[in-house]
Amino acid sequence: MRIAINTRFLLSGKLEGIGMYTQEIFKRVVQQMPEHEFYFLFDRPFSDEFIFAKNVIPLVVSPPARHPFLWYWWFEKSIPKILKKHKIDLFISPDGYCSLNTTIPQILTIHDLGFEHFPMHVPFLVRNYYQYFTPKYCEKSAKILAVSQFTKNDIVEKYGIAASKIDVVYNGFMNSKQPIVSSMQTEIHAAFSLLNTKYFIFIGAVHPRKNVLNLLKAFEVFKSKNNTTHQLIIIGRNAWMNAELKNYLTEMQFKKDVIWLENCERNKLLEILQNAIAFVYPSLFEGFGIPIIEAMSVGVPVITSNTSAMTEIAGNAALLVNPTNTNEIADAMQLIITDEVLRIGLIEKGRANAVRFSWQQSAEKVMEIIQQFKL
Repeated sequence: MRIAINTRFLLSGKLEGIGMYTQEIFKRVVQQMPEHEFYFLFDRPFSDEFIFAKNVIPLVVSPPARHPFLWYWWFEKSIPKILKKHKIDLFISPDGYCSLNTTIPQILTIHDLGFEHFPMHVPFLVRNYYQYFTPKYCEKSAKILAVSQFTKNDIVEKYGIAASKIDVVYNGFMNSKQPIVSSMQTEIHAAFSLLNTKYFIFIGAVHPRKNVLNLLKAFEVFKSKNNTTHQLIIIGRNAWMNAELKNYLTEMQFKKDVIWLENCERNKLLEILQNAIAFVYPSLFEGFGIPIIEAMSVGVPVITSNTSAMTEIAGNAALLVNPTNTNEIADAMQLIITDEVLRIGLIEKGRANAVRFSWQQSAEKVMEIIQQFKL
């Protein structure tokens, strides 16, 4: 078959959730299905690092699609022409969008419907685009991949899509089993001006749904109740709607103990994560939450929200908190530093829980689904 894949989120040095999903699933798919031709459709010049095998044909499809008007043009005008020109048999789109203007079978991945639950946290044009087109994409696609059972149920309930049309294909995580030696720890602390070796960490793009403002408020409560030198490291780009967060950060009593790194090279990020006292992820809503299992896999205890897919992904291996209750988040942070038995138990449970997820298992499931469309 000739299979086209929307790879517009494969951006060198800028991989976030969807880009990571695209890379980790489809580098395995193309390498393990050499009998098929895969057309990778980029919306800008691409890096050769993403051409994972000889059976990958990269194409740049204009225009660069990073605005609702350009999304529409790319998926409804440019993509159908490319699919027709190259006689594509199957189109796979891993970023929640597909084309309404083609008869070629499509496999669509839906990561979450956060824009339905927290519309106020999404810019106006983007929100309207998602709310109008996503149900149409779900109806149009031949198969939907949901990254969690929660997301599958959400699609069924919100849009009335038949459950039989949706397969759950979990995310995986980048496995890193390399211990940090003391010289590395010294380098980390020197590089990022850490005052000590005790810190909590949050990883993810910073926007209202990630609830970093409440994390900062909880950290203030934690620090005011405990005479400790613990710090809070935030690693993630400044995404959107963060004016209130920035104002609060400026006025914080313990702002000197908050370090926000907008950019961090992947290996360095994992080093910092491995050395954290705990990973705190009080997001308001997630379709999965890859950082949760990444933290667990490297032996870092996790505090996360008792909402949406986070309970499904964390299982019994995390401290679950109400993300809108800053005192509850602060109390969980205090438990981590005062109850060593609890902390060790969370580490052990976390490592065991992380084994449930792997990119290879997910890629194998995607390959099985692709085979269903074999001509």
